[in-house]
Amino acid sequence: MICPLDFRYGRDKIKKIFDEESRLAYWLRVESALAKAHSHFGNIPKDSAEEIERKANLQYVKIERVKEIEKEIKHDVMAMVKALAEQCENGKYVHLGATSYDIVDTANALQIKDALSIIEIEMIKLLKNLANLSKKYRDAIMVGRTHAQHALPITFGLKMSVYASEIKRHLERMKKIKEEIAVGKMAGAVGTGAAFGEKFFEIQDYVMKQLGLKAEIPTTQIVGRDRYIELFSFLSNLSVSLEKFATEIRNLQRSEIAEVEEFFGERQVGSSTMPHKRNPVTCEQICGLARMVRSNLLPAWENAIQWHERDLCNSSSERFIIPHALILTDWILFKMNQVFENLKIDTEKMVENIELSKGLIFTEAIMMKLVEKGMNRQSAHEIMRQCAMEAKEKKKHLKEILMERKEILHKIEDIESLFNAEDYIGKAKEIVDLTLKNLRKDFPEIGV
Repeated sequence: MICPLDFRYGRDKIKKIFDEESRLAYWLRVESALAKAHSHFGNIPKDSAEEIERKANLQYVKIERVKEIEKEIKHDVMAMVKALAEQCENGKYVHLGATSYDIVDTANALQIKDALSIIEIEMIKLLKNLANLSKKYRDAIMVGRTHAQHALPITFGLKMSVYASEIKRHLERMKKIKEEIAVGKMAGAVGTGAAFGEKFFEIQDYVMKQLGLKAEIPTTQIVGRDRYIELFSFLSNLSVSLEKFATEIRNLQRSEIAEVEEFFGERQVGSSTMPHKRNPVTCEQICGLARMVRSNLLPAWENAIQWHERDLCNSSSERFIIPHALILTDWILFKMNQVFENLKIDTEKMVENIELSKGLIFTEAIMMKLVEKGMNRQSAHEIMRQCAMEAKEKKKHLKEILMERKEILHKIEDIESLFNAEDYIGKAKEIVDLTLKNLRKDFPEIGV
C-alpha cells in the first residue's frame, strides 16, 4: 500500500464507493440500464435484455476476469464489456450503440452523487454542532481579534454562529452541485447518438430515468467538464472553511491564549520527546488535508480542455482526483465534527484575556461616548489614539491615562464605567438568536 487513503485517512463507507469492485458494479449497472432501454424500444429481444440485466453484477462478472482481459486488450471498459458478454448467451447485445464514456461518465455521476449524500449528512451534523455551540456560549464574552491583535469584545457564541452560517451556505450550494453533477450521457462516440438510430433521444432518456439522472444535451464524447469544475470548486470552498475553523482552534489553543483546546485522550502522546505537549493534531491534520482537497482543483480545470470532441488526458487524472477529493472532504468533515463535539472551552480564560490589553479594547467605546457627548468624531479618534499609544508605551492601564486628560474628564465623569466588556458587545447575543432562528427555519433537523 502506498496511498495513505489505503491505511490512514478516509471512512470505509465512502471509500467503498470508489474501490475497484464498486467501480465495476457501477459500470455494470449502467450496462444493465442500457440493455433494458434497448429492449423497451424493441431493439433487442426481451429475454436477452433480461439476461444482461440479471448478470450485470459482481456475482457473474468477476473483477479478476475483467483484469485478465484488460491485461490482454489494454482497455478497461471493453474488458468489462467482454467479461459481461461471455456470461450471456446473447452477449452480442451488451454495450450496443454505446461508447466507453457513456458508461464511465454516467457511472461517475452515480458514484459522485452517492458520495455527496454521505458528505451532506456530515455537513448537517457539523451545522448542528456549531449551532449548539452558538446557543451554549451565546453569552460567553471573549476578545475579538483582528490582525492577531486584540480588537473589541465579542462572544464565543457569535464566533460559532458565523461558522454555522458559513456551513449553511455550503449546504445550499450542495443542492446546486448535486443537480449539476447528476447527469449522464448515452450519446455515442461524438455525441450524435448515431449508433442508437431514430430512438436515440428516447433510449438516452430511458437509461437516465432508470438511474435517477438527467441526460446532458448536447455532449461531445464526454459530459462537459465545466460540471466537474463546479464540483471541485465546491469541495475546495468547503475545505477552505474547514481549514479556517481548524486554524482558529489552533490559534485559540496557543499556550499564551489557551481559551479552547482539542480533546486530548488519557493515554494520548503529544510528542516523542516533550511529555508535556498537548498539540492540536486533529486540526492540523484538517488543515493539511484541506490543502490536498484544493490541489485537485487545478487538474479539474485542465481536464476541461479537450482536443476536438475529446482526448484521453482527463481519464488518468480523474481516476485520482474524483475519489481523493471526495474521500478527503468527507474525512476532514468527520474530523471537524469530532473536534467541535469534544472541544474544551475555558470561559474563565476568555475573561482573563480581556484584561491583557489593559483597557485598550475599549478605545472605540470611549471614542463613541465622547462623540455622544458632543465631541467631533475625528477629534475623539485622535485623542483616543494618543491615549492608547501612551498607555502601551508606558505599560499603564488606559484608565490611568484617561484620568490625566482634562478634555476627556470634562465630557465623561465616570471613566470606570466604560471598561465593562458586557456593555460593549453590541447586539452579539441578538445576532446569535437571529442566526439560530434562520438556521432552524431552513434546517429544522438541527433541533436548536
